[in-house]
Amino acid sequence: MDFFLVSLFELAYMVSTLALASAGLALIFGLMRVINLAHGEFIVLGGYATIVALKLGCNVWVAMLVVAPLAVGVFGLLVERIVIRWLYGRTIDTMLATWGLSLAISGILSTTFGATTSGVPNPLGPVVIGQFTVGGYSLFVIFVAVVLLVLLYLVLRFTRAGLVVRGAMQSAEVSASLGHSPKRIYMVTFVVGSMVSGLAGGVLAPLVALTPTAGGQFIAKAFITVITGGASVVAGTASASALLGTVTKVFETFATPVVGEMALLLAAVVILRLLPQGITSRWFKGAA
Repeated sequence: MDFFLVSLFELAYMVSTLALASAGLALIFGLMRVINLAHGEFIVLGGYATIVALKLGCNVWVAMLVVAPLAVGVFGLLVERIVIRWLYGRTIDTMLATWGLSLAISGILSTTFGATTSGVPNPLGPVVIGQFTVGGYSLFVIFVAVVLLVLLYLVLRFTRAGLVVRGAMQSAEVSASLGHSPKRIYMVTFVVGSMVSGLAGGVLAPLVALTPTAGGQFIAKAFITVITGGASVVAGTASASALLGTVTKVFETFATPVVGEMALLLAAVVILRLLPQGITSRWFKGAA
């Protein structure tokens, strides 16, 4: 029984990290159809913002949950105003611009912090489950992922702001005729997506070794998860994270982490072959 609970805990942790790393990209892509190839660097920026805040004497929880999202949100605002706002509707140009941005961010981080590995101390101790010991901070990651997805769902589904955003993404002309500025809606959506990415970077910072070039490990899994999930932001992220995370964990358990990564990619290919529009094209239709 204890082994089963630990296995379930580890599976939930795998799914949660995948959902956290993907949520910001899902929000921007799902609502704006903007492919942000600098998403991984946005997560890394959240991690480095946490490190800087800690060095300045900030509380670790405030650094992760407040400073990191705000810092990356401000950076996302600058990126949207200077770069992205001119490229809406131009998918290839947006991909090229954000890819160049990712290289620039990596270079600036390397110049500023060096190429060494940085990290954030784990603020929570272990938790005992019967004869086994698991990381207490992993439980916190699961909690944050669940709260984040529930909050996004409630905002998008049941608030006026969520209705306006979803309406603008369906038809910018109709939204404008009702007195809403599509450009302002796009800006706010991009900033919120950036903040979610920053939150992911701050929360995951104690668990990963941060380097200026670490963004690649996040964008690959996040992009696969978002495309596999489909159009629905929350339902797509949750369902794809659960499915791909389970596949990865099963193969990691019975083989190696490398085999788990390969299984994730293969599972995504199979799903997209069967469901070209993603999981939510057949299930969870109409979900946020």
